[in-house]
Amino acid sequence: MGRLRVLAFVAFAYLGLGGAAQAQVAAVESLARKHANPVSSIISVPFQFNFDCCLGETDADLYTLKFQPVYPFNLNANWRLVTRTVMPVIYREALMVGGDAAFGLNDTLQHFLISPRHPYSGHTIGFGPVISWPTGTNSLIDSGKWSAGPSFALFRQHGSWTYGTLAHHIWSFANASSHPMPRVNESEFQPTLAYTWKNGTSLTLNSESRYEWDTGRWQVPINLVLSRIYHFGEQPVSFGIGGRVYAVTPPGGPDWGLRAQMTFLFDTEQKR
Repeated sequence: MGRLRVLAFVAFAYLGLGGAAQAQVAAVESLARKHANPVSSIISVPFQFNFDCCLGETDADLYTLKFQPVYPFNLNANWRLVTRTVMPVIYREALMVGGDAAFGLNDTLQHFLISPRHPYSGHTIGFGPVISWPTGTNSLIDSGKWSAGPSFALFRQHGSWTYGTLAHHIWSFANASSHPMPRVNESEFQPTLAYTWKNGTSLTLNSESRYEWDTGRWQVPINLVLSRIYHFGEQPVSFGIGGRVYAVTPPGGPDWGLRAQMTFLFDTEQKR
């Protein structure tokens, strides 16, 4: 009788641990899927490092560190406001012999996307204004202008797949000061295709394509990034690494690049 009790205790403990492990796997997969959607309910604080090679006549290197917090605010039971901020710090080697290198904070870009809190058939939509603030500290790399325009996001999640696009257009409407850069009239498209495994690993293929309407120039990088969520105590953090090639690049533009990123994740809805 005593042995039966021990066996029953071990069996229940095993089942309990298996259930807990399955629950943890499901939670990690859910968090990774939300992280793949730029207008989801999670707070994310990414630090993204980019390296680009072979700019200008000197084949200069370009280093960019982006601080990109995403914060959703619940407006009511049906709608949320998702703020997406991009603050880049840039170091660029001299583009020509005898030229100057450039280092400093670039302009800050902010999206304000209104989005339904409850996706329809796996679709999530967001729309609202985007503003570029002239926070740059070096006229060789920033625009020195106030710019604004519309932004739009449409994503669908089906099983382990996430796909869609985030797009915006900005026009400059005022100069922060006397600045050598021309006016801003630019569109950016970020199509994304991501696959997420149950262990929190994601493989993401995307682009951050830009089109300058005044010059008719495209820049089309193709990024491939592998990332995975780890836990440090109770804090989930996503680490990712990948590379890119430029399908289209303007004269003197980069040829290829590398990316590494670290993102702190906060699932506020799950805590409720």
